Amino acid sequence: MKKLITLMILFLSISATAQIKLPRLISDGMILQRDTKVKIWGWASAKEKIELNFNHKTYKTVTTEDGKWMIVLPSQKAGGPYEMTLKGNNTIVLKNILFGDVWVCSGQSNMELPMDRLKDKYKDVIAKAENSNIRQFLVPDQYYFANEKEDFISGEWVSANPVSVLQFSGVAYFFALEIYEKYKIPIGLINSALGGSPAESWISEESVKKFPDHYQEYLKYKDGTLEKQIEENDQKVSNDWYKLANNTDEGLKNKWKSADLNDLDWKTMNIPGYWADKELGNMNGVVWFRKEFVVPKVKQNTAKLILGRIVDADSVYVNGHFVGTTSYQYPPRIYSFDANILKESKNEIAVRVINNSGKGGFVIDKPYQLVSGNDTLDLKGLWKYKLGAKMLPLPSPTFVRWKPVGLYNAMIAPLKQYSIKGVLWYQGESSTKKPLEYFSLMETLIANWRTQWQQQKLPFILVQLTNFMESKPEPVESNWAALRQQQLNVLKIPNTGMAVTIDLGEWNDIHPLNKYDVGKRLALQARKIAYGEKNLVASGPLFKSIEQRENKLILSFTNTGSGLIAKDSPILKGFAIAGSKGKFVWANATIEGDKIIVWSNNIINPIKVRYAWADNPVEANLYNKENLPASPFEEDLSRRE
Repeated sequence: MKKLITLMILFLSISATAQIKLPRLISDGMILQRDTKVKIWGWASAKEKIELNFNHKTYKTVTTEDGKWMIVLPSQKAGGPYEMTLKGNNTIVLKNILFGDVWVCSGQSNMELPMDRLKDKYKDVIAKAENSNIRQFLVPDQYYFANEKEDFISGEWVSANPVSVLQFSGVAYFFALEIYEKYKIPIGLINSALGGSPAESWISEESVKKFPDHYQEYLKYKDGTLEKQIEENDQKVSNDWYKLANNTDEGLKNKWKSADLNDLDWKTMNIPGYWADKELGNMNGVVWFRKEFVVPKVKQNTAKLILGRIVDADSVYVNGHFVGTTSYQYPPRIYSFDANILKESKNEIAVRVINNSGKGGFVIDKPYQLVSGNDTLDLKGLWKYKLGAKMLPLPSPTFVRWKPVGLYNAMIAPLKQYSIKGVLWYQGESSTKKPLEYFSLMETLIANWRTQWQQQKLPFILVQLTNFMESKPEPVESNWAALRQQQLNVLKIPNTGMAVTIDLGEWNDIHPLNKYDVGKRLALQARKIAYGEKNLVASGPLFKSIEQRENKLILSFTNTGSGLIAKDSPILKGFAIAGSKGKFVWANATIEGDKIIVWSNNIINPIKVRYAWADNPVEANLYNKENLPASPFEEDLSRRE
């Protein structure tokens, strides 16, 4: 009897391992790359015969000793939908397959940022998002150091519709709309991005060896021991901090959320603003805010509370009723709630703000209002506030997920067999601490990825950093500008392009909402680089060369289009020059054909020039007549000697 049971277990074990298994990418609804050979691969038992039936043809192979198999399909034209049948010891039928163009969309949070965050700005676009020819595969956020992963833990191909599109990358979706509208071919988006990630986390182990510091950092995490220790410690520190904040918060103890709370002894401050600039000073912890407002008449079933952005976390109550919470500082605060909790008289908003480091409060130059139907009530102005709990700053976590190689292994390596058209890359904000290494990192990353996909001319199109932070009245040094220069240098690599976005940002938000124009400018670059539209003006002016003529610098540009212009002003702005001492001053600038003449009466022998060299070069206005902005740049004549 024991022998029979053993044989049955062995038979069941063999049967269980003898099933064809496909990677997540090879699934219903997938978009495969047109006009090139396509790999279909997976796993089964050793030496198992695999048969693939597609488009009235049959393809066969046998798995290797370790159970891997691959079949290469010949080049196909754009179109579909098709079905594909795979047979081994089991049968799998894949449905609704399209052939079109597949783009890998990678980088950090501005690529990751979903349409859901943009739903108030692009309501009409979302309402019309019914297009089965535009699909996204959302790669799960993962990191792994030990080796390259072969598959993802989750993921599926999803067609765009008004509901599903909310999870699409905003930049990628607007790019896809532009390309689809132009060529009417299916567009597949592989969304593989992670907020805050630096470039080195997207490079393979072998390639990152070029950077000894990053490679040594990677080796610390390769066996997983240190990773586990750090994450457990970080989690404990965070849990303890928030537990103490909650346990000592007088506001929670005494129900400061209540509508009828006596707050006569509370102090006041103008919102938006930061309490570090007020009597509380630069402290961290929990601060409660309250504001009374009057609603003449409740006309709608739902209302919406818009509270700009809050640093860091908030919980919001209207007349004592909880209406929403956000756990970190970056998302816009938009809370919809049942309007029945409003009174046709005096009402009370209470906001509990938790700030764990830096300056806490309400980000300025953002909307703060109550919206009900067509009525909008401005909530800016005096609010009452009171300290709930004073805390020491929460130590910054280690962010293991951003360490070198980890994202490549988990989020890029599993894609290597999947044929693609090109790469869209939106990253750089987290690399501004060390901008001078960025070109070398990107040169390595691009070569790494091109080798992985076995496409040495793989189109790689990046987004240059947008304008961000406060503008400065005088020329200053800027890591953001220095990184933009490194991004401009990437264009020296063949088959690369760049979307300039220094006019699309928001000074107080690292995640600007205008993703439509970013996607459109990426599409312009793709149309020229990947689709071969030779006469297309795809870029704003790019610096080409410089010469000195007495006390003036003569600058030449490419991508001048129909001509250079000073946008929205008779005066060309944003240029600064310096002499041998290196101190930059604002310069006069005039347009002469496709050249710019730059000078200052304060600099007799100018040898250096900068354009739009600032975190937020708000006044820079050099464009071509196609309304595309010039890239920021720096040039030094002394380096050419």
